[in-house]
Amino acid sequence: MKRLIIPAVAALLSPVIFSACTESHAMDVSSPDGRLNFSLLLDDEGQLYYKVRKDGTAVVDSSGLGLACREFSLGHRTEVRKVERAAKDEVWHPVWGEESEIRNNYNEMCVHLHESDSGDTSGIDYMLRVRVFPDGVGFRYEIPGQENVSEMTVMEELTEFALHEDGVAWSIPWNHEYYEHLYEPSLVSRLDTVCSPLTVKMTDSLYVSIHEAALEDYAAMNLHPIGNSTRLRTWLTPWSTGEKVFASNTLKSPWRTMTIVNTPGELMLSRVMLNLNEPCAIEDTSWIEPARYIGIWWGMHRKEYTWGQGPTHGATTDNTKRYMDFAADNGFGGVLVEGWNRGWDGDWSANGDLFSFTEPYPDFDIEEIARYGAGKGVRLIGHHETGGAALNYEQQMDSAFAMYHRLGINSVKTGYVNPLMDGKEYHSGQYAVRHYRKVIETAAKHHIMIDNHEPVMPTGLQRTYPNLMTQEGVRGCEYDAWSPDGGNPPEHTVTIPFTRCLAGPVDYTPGTFNYDNPVPPYTRPQSTLAKQLAMSVVLYSPLQMASDMIENYEGRPEFEFLSRCPVDWNKTLVPEAKIGEYVTVARQDKENGDWWLGAMTNRNARQTRLPLDFLEPGKKYVAKIFADGDGADYRSNPLPVAISEVEVDSTSALNLNLASGGGAAVIISRK
Repeated sequence: MKRLIIPAVAALLSPVIFSACTESHAMDVSSPDGRLNFSLLLDDEGQLYYKVRKDGTAVVDSSGLGLACREFSLGHRTEVRKVERAAKDEVWHPVWGEESEIRNNYNEMCVHLHESDSGDTSGIDYMLRVRVFPDGVGFRYEIPGQENVSEMTVMEELTEFALHEDGVAWSIPWNHEYYEHLYEPSLVSRLDTVCSPLTVKMTDSLYVSIHEAALEDYAAMNLHPIGNSTRLRTWLTPWSTGEKVFASNTLKSPWRTMTIVNTPGELMLSRVMLNLNEPCAIEDTSWIEPARYIGIWWGMHRKEYTWGQGPTHGATTDNTKRYMDFAADNGFGGVLVEGWNRGWDGDWSANGDLFSFTEPYPDFDIEEIARYGAGKGVRLIGHHETGGAALNYEQQMDSAFAMYHRLGINSVKTGYVNPLMDGKEYHSGQYAVRHYRKVIETAAKHHIMIDNHEPVMPTGLQRTYPNLMTQEGVRGCEYDAWSPDGGNPPEHTVTIPFTRCLAGPVDYTPGTFNYDNPVPPYTRPQSTLAKQLAMSVVLYSPLQMASDMIENYEGRPEFEFLSRCPVDWNKTLVPEAKIGEYVTVARQDKENGDWWLGAMTNRNARQTRLPLDFLEPGKKYVAKIFADGDGADYRSNPLPVAISEVEVDSTSALNLNLASGGGAAVIISRK
C-alpha cells in the first residue's frame, strides 16, 4: 500500500519533509507535572510543525501538520493570531469500566491560526488545540464557520509522527479484513501502511502508542513511514471515490493521540483516549447493565449447529430455553442467539438485504423466549448480522430496536461480515463511521446496548455513549475453531493487551474448555485451560462472553472462575508486563472489593512471584488459585488445572508457575 500512496501525493506532501527548519516562533505547553512537553513551531516560511519531549529527551522530532483540502490547504503559509491557554484537573465516574473513577488532568493550548496562502484571497482561519497529560498528548484541527467556506473535502491529512528512535513496533495492516490479524513486531522504518493503535518500544524505558480519540464524522487514521525512516505520515481511509472526508462549513478532526510512558503496564492504564472524548450524552444510564453471557454461537463454528434452518438449527426455542436455564443456574445475565432471524438461508454474504431484523424463523418464538428469560432473570441478547448491508439495516433499525425494547431485550450484537459496506466502502472510512454512530445513537434512544463486530477501530466513544459496550476488531477466539493456521498462537493474547486493547473493550470471547475439534482436528486453543480463565480478567470487556457450548462446562470445577468473574471494576493494576511475552493484571470488583488476578505467558514457561501489597493492610484474605496443573503444556497437555486455597495478606506474595502457553487465575476474597 505504501508504494501506491507516495507517488500519487508526492507533490502535495513534499513541503512538510524538513531539511532545515528555522524555529522563529515556538509555542510550548507542558503536562501538569512538567515532564512531558509539546512544542508548536513555525519556520520562516510559515510551515507548521511540532516536537514532543519527555524529561527533556526527544520523543518526536520535527513533524509536519496540516490538511490538504480540495478547496484549500492548511499548514504551509501560516500566521499565529492568538494563543489561549487552559487547564483542567477533575475526576469523573464512568458508567462502567476498568476503574470507578478516572482523573482528567491536562494543560491546554489553543493556537488560533490564519492560512494566507489557502487558495482564497481572504485566507482561512483555523485552530490547533493541544492537550498535554502526564502520560500523553492529544491534538486536533478545528475549522470554525467563516464566510468564505461553504464546504470542505479533505484529500489528505498531513499530520506526521517523526519518532526520535527506530523502535520496535507492533502492528497489523490497515486494510486487513476487520482488523483480524496477528500483531507482528517490526522496526518502525520497515513498516508498511498500518492501522492504529501503533505501539512502539523506543527504549527499555520509553513506550509510545499512537492512536486517535473521538472519531465521529471523519475517516480512520492509518500510518506509513516515509521511505525507510521513522517519520510516520497519516493516511486516512478513503471513500470509494478517493476523497477522505466530506464536511460542511465546519470541521473538527479526531484527536491525534500519543501515549508516552515508561512501562508496558502504564500503556494499559492510560486514559488519555477516554479523557479526550466528550462526557456522557445519555442522561439516564440506569438501563446500561454490564454482564457475563453465554451464547448459541460456538456450536456453529464447530459445525454442530447451523445458522440457517434445518435439522441442526441452533436458534430454536427449546435450545435457547436450555441455555437460559444454564445461565440462570450459573449467574450469567444473558444468552446470545445467532441465526434466529430470516435471511441466513440465502447467500447473505453477497446480499445482506436478505436479512430481516424483526422476523424470526418459525422454530424461534422470540416472544416466548423473552418471557421465559425474564422469569429467570436472564435476558436474550439479540444478534443483527447485516452482511455489510448498512442501508438495509438503517431502514430497519428503529422498528427492530423498538420491538426489542418492548420485549425487554436490552442488548444487540451487530455484525458486518463483508469486506466492504454496501459493496463499496471500507469499514474504517467516513461512510462506515457515520453508520456506526447512527446505530449507537438509535440504540440509545431505545435503551439498547451494542456489541459491535467488524467495527471501525474504537476511539473512546464509549465515554459519550456508554451503551457502546464492547467491540470486536480483533482476531478473537473463533479462530481457535477453524483457522487453517491452527488457532491463535500463545504470544497473541500477551500482545493484544498492548495493541488492540488500548483502543477500548474487546469482545475476544475467551473460555473454551473442549479442545477436541471435528472441523479441522488440528485447530484448537493454543493455550492451557488455566490461561483461558486468566483471559477473562486480562482482556477487558463489560459484556464478557464465555465462548464454549454449555455441555462442555457442566461438572467442571474450573468453571467457577468464569461463572463468577466480574465485568465492572473499581480499580485495575498491572504488576508486570512485557509485550508479546507475559502480562499480569489485578482488578478489584466494584461490588464487594474482592480482587481478581489473571497471569498469562507466551510459549515460554515462566515462574513469577506476585507481591500482594495492593491488599488492605491488616486484613486477612483467602486466595483461590486456578493454576496450570502438573505436566500442563499448551501443545501436549493443555487441560490440567490445579485448584488450591491459601490464606494471604498485604505482606504475602503468590508464587505462580505458568506452563508453556499457560496462565493462572486467582480470586482473593476477604475472610
